[in-house]
Amino acid sequence: MRLRARHFSFEFPRPTMVMGIVNVTPDSFSDGGKFLDADLAVAHAYKLVEEGADILDVGGESTRPRAKPVAEKEELRRVIPVIQAIAKRVKVPISIDTMKASVARAAVDAGASIINDIAANRTGDEMGRLVAETGAGYVVMHMQGTPETMQENPTYQDVAAEVETFFAERLNFLGGCGVNAEQVVLDIGIGFGKRIADNLELLAQVRGFAKLGRPMLIGASRKSFVEKVSGDGGRLTGSVACACWAAANGVQIIRAHDVAETRQALRMTDALMERNVEHSSHLK
Repeated sequence: MRLRARHFSFEFPRPTMVMGIVNVTPDSFSDGGKFLDADLAVAHAYKLVEEGADILDVGGESTRPRAKPVAEKEELRRVIPVIQAIAKRVKVPISIDTMKASVARAAVDAGASIINDIAANRTGDEMGRLVAETGAGYVVMHMQGTPETMQENPTYQDVAAEVETFFAERLNFLGGCGVNAEQVVLDIGIGFGKRIADNLELLAQVRGFAKLGRPMLIGASRKSFVEKVSGDGGRLTGSVACACWAAANGVQIIRAHDVAETRQALRMTDALMERNVEHSSHLK
């Protein structure tokens, strides 16, 4: 299985990848305001690469529950200088975390290679056509509702089956826009219109999404359900546990705030998985 994102190409299986988070926002749920200044955001991005980030995900609009939309002009003001600066120095792919095709296009022009779209292009084909035109990687995330409304009353009959159906429909739609399947990554949307039980069920069944034939991305980092389940006031330990579980169950990319800790834990997880494969092959 291959992921193509403009001039980047990744072959799987490979060591689990870490997508480091660079929030250029005043109100993100975990680190809002911490890196709103462009220089601080750029320095943070460099630090994440030093800690082992394989991808940098830059976002200028908070997607926490009940977050208000940000105007296009303001989102561009926040993210474009940061992407331009880090693209000059880092050799890892840069992802733009946005729901707006106009922001995505400007970010790709500035040096981004991946579009991380929590809205999954549900309201038209402009984003899909942009992905096809630019050859950018594209993260399709499942969300019920919008960030402003998603946690009001999320309900599912069978959350895993409904998310799988959503992915299959989006892959078909994107193909119709001219997007090659090798450009697409799937994200089950932990915390986006999900109850605690839904998040746990999706993580428990995440291996089943492999049948769709695309890399999976998981973003459980510092989500509120982690603290509610694990009791870890800082959310770090529970977040790393989710990352290791996901990697052990076939997830290829982990989106994380705490890159150094996540990378260290994933090295051990990957080593154990590799040894397990070796033993399994000997037993056949």
